[in-house]
Amino acid sequence: MQTNKSRATPLGIIEGFFGREWQWEDRTSYAEFLVQQHYDFYIYAPKSDKFLRTQWQQDWPTETKEKLVALRHIYSEAKIEFGVGLSPHEIYLDNSRDQRQQLKRRIQQLNDLQPDILCILFDDMRGDIPGLAEIQIDIAHEAAALSSAQRIIFCPTYYSFDPVLEKVFGKMPANYWQTFARQLDSTIDMFWTGEKVCSPSYTREHLLQVKELIGRKPFLWDNYPVNDGAAKSNVLQLRAFDQSHGQLEGKLSGHAVNPMNQAWLSKIPLASLPIAYQQAQDYSAQNAFHLICEQLCGAELAQQLTEDVHTLQERGLKNLDQHERLILRQRYGQFPRNPFAKEIIDWLDGVYTFDPACLTE
Repeated sequence: MQTNKSRATPLGIIEGFFGREWQWEDRTSYAEFLVQQHYDFYIYAPKSDKFLRTQWQQDWPTETKEKLVALRHIYSEAKIEFGVGLSPHEIYLDNSRDQRQQLKRRIQQLNDLQPDILCILFDDMRGDIPGLAEIQIDIAHEAAALSSAQRIIFCPTYYSFDPVLEKVFGKMPANYWQTFARQLDSTIDMFWTGEKVCSPSYTREHLLQVKELIGRKPFLWDNYPVNDGAAKSNVLQLRAFDQSHGQLEGKLSGHAVNPMNQAWLSKIPLASLPIAYQQAQDYSAQNAFHLICEQLCGAELAQQLTEDVHTLQERGLKNLDQHERLILRQRYGQFPRNPFAKEIIDWLDGVYTFDPACLTE
């Protein structure tokens, strides 16, 4: 994976959230944005794409696949690496020859996109199964052998110390993570979200502990600023990344950010991550937020966002009465051609609704 020359850690985004997905024009425009902000990769893995999840055995309809081929070309032209995330939904519950043949055929279909990155994702699936790690490792190895992608990233069913994972997906088998350290090919990366599914920060001690546990540096799946959960779907996460992100260089094999359902507003926090890596100990999240808002949104809207960020991010939609919503709607209606303001108005109007398929936060 090619990396921005000023750092060792590749940075990118993974479109991996529940709820309203991005439009194709959003995905297309992000190629230029990622170049401007010195990101390295984009991974297509929306939870709403059933051909990557519950119907993973089937190829996309012709129109969708043509759009993906075109999207891959746009990212290639921009020199941003393009990835795809396959979630072979509970394939390990029926580990039969037929299922393996379907996996082989699906990987070959994904090769049509010529992805630079292939993710094999076992998150959001039942996990209380004996020998789960061994089965998943075997599937990951088979997918890696079949894929034309240069980098393989694996997501385990239990990808954090967060107890919510066992609460929702069943008790984790004994020695689950240690088995990956012993048996998973060392060239395959592993996603990890931190102490929690949605971790606000990452300590050096935690990342070293995880490295020892899984036998490699974790590939961070950063669930900020994603807002698809039951509570977070109520807010817009606009603030810059936490100060701890300025201390992550050298501790990860990669850093993938899961953005919000709002593609334009996601750009505000996303633009701060490369700054954190560049400035390291000198990084100030507050300064980055103000600077980015002005650069992306213009001075007038930036001032408004600075005044309202607490309301939008801490209070949230459910805690606003009708009068407060009306005032905000009028306030951002003063920017009729601004896509950032339009997404705030859509959010106020209830366009972005919680998807109950999201079981963790």
